[in-house]
Amino acid sequence: QVQLVESGGGLVQPGGSLRLSCAASGFIFSAFAMSWYRQAPGKERELVAHITSGGSTNYADSMKGRFTISRDNAKNTVYLQMNSLKPEDTAVYYCNRINIWGKGTLVTVSS
Repeated sequence: QVQLVESGGGLVQPGGSLRLSCAASGFIFSAFAMSWYRQAPGKERELVAHITSGGSTNYADSMKGRFTISRDNAKNTVYLQMNSLKPEDTAVYYCNRINIWGKGTLVTVSS
C-alpha cells in the first residue's frame, strides 16, 4: 500500500523553527521526486518545495532562504526544515508524490 505520513507540525512562535517529516512506504522512494505543499485557511493549496530523485531542489519564492527540503533515501523520508516562521506560514502542510498525498500536518505560527 502506497502511503505518505506527515509529522512534526505544531504551534510555534513567530521567528521559530519546525522540522516536518514525511515517511513513505509502499513504493521505491529513491526513484521518485517528492514535494511539500501547504494550504492555509480559505486559500488554495500551493507548492512549498520540491526535491528530485537526484536531490535537486526548488522552492516557492516566499520560502526561499527560510525553508529547506531534504531527503533520506535510507529512511524513506523527506523533510522540510522551516526557519524564521511567520504567521502567514500557518497552514496544513502536505507531503506529495505524483498521484499520492499524505493527510497533512498542521503548522500554526502564533504568539
